[in-house]
Amino acid sequence: MGLLAIIGGSGFTSLPALTQIESKPIDTPYGATSASVTRGRLADREVLFLPRHGPSHHLPPHRVNYRANLWALRAAGADRVIGLAAVGGITSEFGPCVLAVPDQVIDYTHGREHTIHDGITGGVDHIDFTEPYCAALRQALLAACAQVGETVVPRGTYAATQGPRLESAAEIQRHERDGCDIVGMTGMPEASLARELDLCYASFAFVVNWAAGKSGSVITMKEIEENLARCVTRVLAVLEAVAVAD
Repeated sequence: MGLLAIIGGSGFTSLPALTQIESKPIDTPYGATSASVTRGRLADREVLFLPRHGPSHHLPPHRVNYRANLWALRAAGADRVIGLAAVGGITSEFGPCVLAVPDQVIDYTHGREHTIHDGITGGVDHIDFTEPYCAALRQALLAACAQVGETVVPRGTYAATQGPRLESAAEIQRHERDGCDIVGMTGMPEASLARELDLCYASFAFVVNWAAGKSGSVITMKEIEENLARCVTRVLAVLEAVAVAD
């Protein structure tokens, strides 16, 4: 069995509990990854870690080389990937600091390199994306939340938007009409690329603000950063429980 890999999002440019074994760049057919892939031990289990936005959080969502990141993790031995996701809450269950394991996604992004089947570096294929997240890894996350006593919403539709700007209130209304519960900027094409590469992928989301027009106030980075800080320790505890169960 391969390794569990964790892709760190906002608030997770590193994993404080990770004991590093090695960190090295990995060449890919798609160019450079966001950062070197770190191999280390989490809760005494070997895992891989890659910060999606780079070690200094310098890459905006539309500039992340998702293809290179997923390719590199697979090349390093991963067969399961947890993508951490700081998101905005749209529907009533998804207020600030809520943890969620989404089960569906709608892609609103554009202009991103979204497939390895581009007719240049590979042939043409059409993946089944009916269920965009790996059921086994979703269940592992839910079981880990229960083990550490964390309440989690076991479902949700993730609206993947382009960024880096936040959405307008009208856009959020549209996403809600479309059936979305949370909104973020990095969920796609990460999930579909993982499927193309035969990686078992799940998103672990934590709400850091109400989405535009949902709170009656302006969204500020101070609010987001404060809620991020409230989620970090909780998310790490769940990740450690997943690693131990691996």
